[in-house]
Amino acid sequence: MPPLEDALIHVVDDDAALRRSIAFLLESVGWRVATYASAEALLDAYRRGPPGCLVVDIRMPSMSGLELQQEMVARGFRIPVIFITGHADVSLAVQAMKQGAADFIEKPFKDQVLIDAVGHAVRKSGELISAAQRAEDARRSLHALSPREIEVARLLALGHPNKRVAARLDISERTVHAHRQHIMEKTGANSAADLVRLMLAADPKSLD
Repeated sequence: MPPLEDALIHVVDDDAALRRSIAFLLESVGWRVATYASAEALLDAYRRGPPGCLVVDIRMPSMSGLELQQEMVARGFRIPVIFITGHADVSLAVQAMKQGAADFIEKPFKDQVLIDAVGHAVRKSGELISAAQRAEDARRSLHALSPREIEVARLLALGHPNKRVAARLDISERTVHAHRQHIMEKTGANSAADLVRLMLAADPKSLD
């Protein structure tokens, strides 16, 4: 997991006073903080980097916090989102949670509630980054295989013995054995269980 002490918390709120207050609170407990007056400002500035999270007001002019969350997902940015809401916005916050938000905090809130939510979201961010790196490593490893080796690897990962793989692909068992050796050498896998982990990391639907 990437070092969480390098985390960056992005605070998005059109209320300058609340924005400064949240930034001061989070900086006081050691987090690095970047602030933005609008969702558009964050989208213009955001780049993939260290672990972190978004702390976002759910209601803002022009682009709402909910729309920002949806746009971040559309752009492939997997970063936990904590929504700050008013009482009337709770139904929106529940909708956001269903779409993957990390948490929502109703105003007025206690400092420790936000601090705890940010800590949890940053840990989740670190896990997401690690999972994305594992997936990229797995895809790179599988990319070294030929199309036929991919077919053989998938059947082996599904638990089929060499004889059944040979019958399914209409090739000899000796050929399957050779493919198996090449697959293990190219991917670094030592067993069918390793292949399962590798293929699921690369694509969770690959063994459906």
